[in-house]
Amino acid sequence: MSKFKAICLLMILSLLLSGCWSKRELNELAIVAALGIDRVDNEFEITVQVVDPGEISSKQPSTGRSPIITYHSKGATVFEAIRKMTTVTARKLYFAHLQIVVLGNQLAEEGINESLDLISRDHEFRNDFDVIVAHDATADEVLNVLTPIEKVPANKLLNSLKTSEKTWGTTESIKIDELINTLNTKETSVVISAIEIHGDKNVGMEQTNVKRSKSPVLLKYSGLAVFKEGKLIGLLTDEESRSVSFLRDKIDSTIEILACPKGGTLATEITHSRTKVKGKFENGAPKIDVFIDVNQNVGEVLCNIDLTKEKSIHLINKKTEELIKKRIEETVRSVQQNYRVDIFGFGEELHRTNPKEWKKIKKDWLTIFQEVPVKVKVHVNTQGLGTMENSLVNKSKGE
Repeated sequence: MSKFKAICLLMILSLLLSGCWSKRELNELAIVAALGIDRVDNEFEITVQVVDPGEISSKQPSTGRSPIITYHSKGATVFEAIRKMTTVTARKLYFAHLQIVVLGNQLAEEGINESLDLISRDHEFRNDFDVIVAHDATADEVLNVLTPIEKVPANKLLNSLKTSEKTWGTTESIKIDELINTLNTKETSVVISAIEIHGDKNVGMEQTNVKRSKSPVLLKYSGLAVFKEGKLIGLLTDEESRSVSFLRDKIDSTIEILACPKGGTLATEITHSRTKVKGKFENGAPKIDVFIDVNQNVGEVLCNIDLTKEKSIHLINKKTEELIKKRIEETVRSVQQNYRVDIFGFGEELHRTNPKEWKKIKKDWLTIFQEVPVKVKVHVNTQGLGTMENSLVNKSKGE
């Protein structure tokens, strides 16, 4: 009897644990690599970049077709537009491998909050994709540009974003979860990396764009876009974007160009940067102290300077400190006066430091932020000089 009960139980469990009831075959799906959202005539226009597996496979010869296909649809909501797209796609769209979402310029100016609701809520979307904004272009135009080296343009957008973030510092990767959390925080405003199209947008859609040694149309990141209450209000320059990355402790590596005492320039490579932001209240007034610790190497010397002398290294350290400090202070003033939103997270730091005092100024923070004094202190340590002690410039001049 006990054996009979055990067999019945196993049979019931086998029915409940079946893993194939909701299976979807690969040849039934259209794998979406990138998603674009635009605002056109009070409707959402959706663009999806679908991968053609046969054209990117290393085991099959190319047929000359485009490695990606883009589909478009409009709707009153993002959800409706995506569902309506089934009338033109040969397969059901599959978003589990989505790598990047591009928000169009007009959509960004009108507000991005509504457009993000579906992709942050729907279970088919994972939360590990990045979000960028198109500058002076639509998301549709960006996703239709074919790119050299990377057959799938979505891969190019993602790789350029990551590489620039790690080696230059003018872009920042932001995942959908982080973006949604920041949008829900009134104290801190959002910054999103901006992409722009260089060249004729129509030519960028043609195969000739990837068949030349010099592509006539390129996708280029152009700094950080600033948002206020979910709406685009401006674009930071490259130098301002780097300063923001310093303040937000997101610099892995970058380059600084210094003026030498006797003319010429010297380039250093920052190999490590650590930023600490400390907030405090003095007589009820908020203040911000920023401490930045930097390690760097001498990367290129185009001037007459003796690197074997300790005073030369001290001079390089001092000039780098002054340069970074000045640029950050100018960026803080620019953001306070021109944008009037806290993109640095100063409000969050003040909240952590003294919740009681923060509560008193919280509702007026954006007004107070414009006048908050920010003191920046930078310490630089030069470690490596490269494989040569002094410059070839001096030797070529016979010095």
